[in-house]
Amino acid sequence: MERTFIMVKPDGVQRGLVGEIITRIEKKGFKIAGLKMLKIDEDLARKHYAEHVEKPFFPELLEFITSGPVVAMVVEGDGAISAMRAMMGKTNPKEALPGTIRGDFGICMSQNVIHGSDSPEAAAREIGLFFKDAEILDYERALDRWIF
Repeated sequence: MERTFIMVKPDGVQRGLVGEIITRIEKKGFKIAGLKMLKIDEDLARKHYAEHVEKPFFPELLEFITSGPVVAMVVEGDGAISAMRAMMGKTNPKEALPGTIRGDFGICMSQNVIHGSDSPEAAAREIGLFFKDAEILDYERALDRWIF
C-alpha cells in the first residue's frame, strides 16, 4: 500500500472542514494511518516548504502556514498519492473542478485548504517531518478485503 502525507491547512481548520475532508478520504476507501493536530513553527515550515524559500511568495506562505493549527495525516491505500491529488483538485481553487476539495472549499491560491504530497519521494520526506515511526499505525480493517 502506498502512503501519502495530507495536511488540512489553517484555513481549513478555522473553517471547520477537517471532518468533511476526513470523511471524503475514508469514503474513498483510504485508511488514516496517522493523524495529529499541531501548530507548525517557523523551523518546520521552512523544512516543509524548502523548495519555495527563495520564491517571492514565501514570506506570505510562511506567515499563513504558521498562523494557526493544522491537521496532519498519513493516508494509505492503493495509488494514494495520485488519487489524493485528484481529490484535492488543482492548486488554484479558481481552476479546481467542483467536487474536488479545493473546488468546493478553496478561496484563493494562498487559502486552498489542503496540502498533499506530489510524489513518493515527497511523501516520504513530508511524513518524516511530521510523524515519528511509532505514530504511524499498521492495522487491518475488515473492509480492506472489499476495497483492495
